[in-house]
Amino acid sequence: MIFKGKKRIEIKNFRLTTKLITTYTLLTVLPMAFLGFIAYYQYTKSIEEEVGEYIPRLVEQVNGNIENEIQKLETLPDLIYNSGDVMAILRDSQSKKKSALLHEEYIMKSYLTRTYLNSNSSHILGAFLVSKNRIFASASLPYDNFGFEDGSLPYADNLGLLGGMQLLLPNQTNLTFEGDPSYFMLVKPITDFDNRKNLGTLYIAIDVAFFEQSLQDLQQEENVAMWIMNKQGKMIYHTDHSKIGTVEKEIHDYPLLNGSFRTEIDGKRNLISISESNELPWVLVHSMPIKNMTEKTDVVRNVTIFIFIVFTLITTLISIFFAWTVTRPLNELGNLMKRVEKGDLLVNIPIHSKDEVGILASSFRSMLAEIRELIQKNYHIELRKKTAELYALQSQINPHFMYNTLETIGMAVEEGETEEVVKMVTLLGRMMRFSISNKESLVPINSEVQHIEDYLSIQQFRFEDRLYFQIEKETDTVNYYIPKFVLQPIVENAIKYGLEKRKEIAIHIQISGEATQTGDEDLLLIVSDNGPGISENKLIEVNEKLQSDPMMKRDSGFGIINVNARIGMMFGERYNLHINSEYGKGTSVVIRLPKINAQHVCMYVQREEEKGYDSKG
Repeated sequence: MIFKGKKRIEIKNFRLTTKLITTYTLLTVLPMAFLGFIAYYQYTKSIEEEVGEYIPRLVEQVNGNIENEIQKLETLPDLIYNSGDVMAILRDSQSKKKSALLHEEYIMKSYLTRTYLNSNSSHILGAFLVSKNRIFASASLPYDNFGFEDGSLPYADNLGLLGGMQLLLPNQTNLTFEGDPSYFMLVKPITDFDNRKNLGTLYIAIDVAFFEQSLQDLQQEENVAMWIMNKQGKMIYHTDHSKIGTVEKEIHDYPLLNGSFRTEIDGKRNLISISESNELPWVLVHSMPIKNMTEKTDVVRNVTIFIFIVFTLITTLISIFFAWTVTRPLNELGNLMKRVEKGDLLVNIPIHSKDEVGILASSFRSMLAEIRELIQKNYHIELRKKTAELYALQSQINPHFMYNTLETIGMAVEEGETEEVVKMVTLLGRMMRFSISNKESLVPINSEVQHIEDYLSIQQFRFEDRLYFQIEKETDTVNYYIPKFVLQPIVENAIKYGLEKRKEIAIHIQISGEATQTGDEDLLLIVSDNGPGISENKLIEVNEKLQSDPMMKRDSGFGIINVNARIGMMFGERYNLHINSEYGKGTSVVIRLPKINAQHVCMYVQREEEKGYDSKG
């Protein structure tokens, strides 16, 4: 069961097609999707682990290469000790003329150019030697803001505190080169080993491209970032030069300084690989998005998803087709059953397969045949029963009516009313002939009307001025056939209840017939009287009883309900009796019958006998 709010949905109420497709999805598509996801996840995880082990080793190797290059740079300041002219200039503290100073400046600049700028290291932007408030400089690019005046020169006041070689960042000095290239600066004091005096300080500006050459093998991937920072997080170098000199505050949150770990940067998952330098006070960091590692697997994943979707669509269409082949005959069989439920027992069942549905259809076909046979038998039994009831009706009505009529004739003879006696005997003879001569269930309407006219004429002799009647004979209805004795029970009820309950008022009975002009043309026979009428509750009860199944819910006696039952059995539920009445004003009984003329009466009777279970008229 599936619960949603207060409503409960039971799976058993789903359509069979939905159940089959859902079962296919649960047993095929979902497991395949789950297995594919697990395989992709494990494969991606294994790649991340392999890259996470490989990149730190590569970063460590690159860090070692940078250390070697830096160590080579550390030997550059020591080359000054190999030049006697340079050492002499640095040791000489005597005041000199301007020409001598210019000559010394020329010697120093030539030496710096030849030794540092024209060396194998192409990344040196400039070399600056500060000694005794003098600056000797040589640069590959025009520069600015290196001197004493602007206060940008480091260690100008206390050069002896340097000790070993130091590394300066661009933000620690105002020195700039044309084109504003990023650089770092190596600073080392020049010491006179003979007397341990400080002769000056050498500044070597090195382009950050020095690092890029060593890191280029690790920067081939897109969106890869690398930087070198000290252990306090200050950037010595960054692939994004604008970050050089900034501080990486998250360094204190790093779980390690050698190895790799995963973290999230700007909402994206990255693999961070770190190598701490053994010789220098910095760490080398490599940051690469996780998607870079799984880029190829993502292509495989996308292709796999595409193939999976195509496969799912194909298999779903196949499952829908097979579900349709299973449910189509079931739906067809269900529609046929609905037709049978409405009374159509002549349906054709075109299902002849050998599967379970075919077996069910075959059983249903056999059941219908048996039902038709049983209905045929029951119909003939009921028809014979109705015929017996009709004869019983005649036998019950005729003696009772004959007794009353003979009593009236006897009284007329005693009073000497010869003409009335002759007329009554003639009418009685004609009624008796009608009752016993015609054994057919359908009679011409003019014969039935003549019979009821004879009956009312005899009753008028008996009740005299308490009974009046009028029969309207329409020329367009006299040639149709109707069931025998449908009018007499209704007229008898009108006389019986009218004379008993309204003794002070004469009873007027009117009989008319008309043909409907809308839809199927039917024949309406209407018997009206001005009797006491029927109360509203009783009228509803009687009409409901008339509308019920005439074969199952009849009173034991004969009369209006018997007539209604005969009409319903012969012509179908569409044809029946309906009573309209207003208490104290009278009653009208409407009999709806099909139009049956002399040309079709034989065919109709034969069809009724053969297909009584479907007698719709």
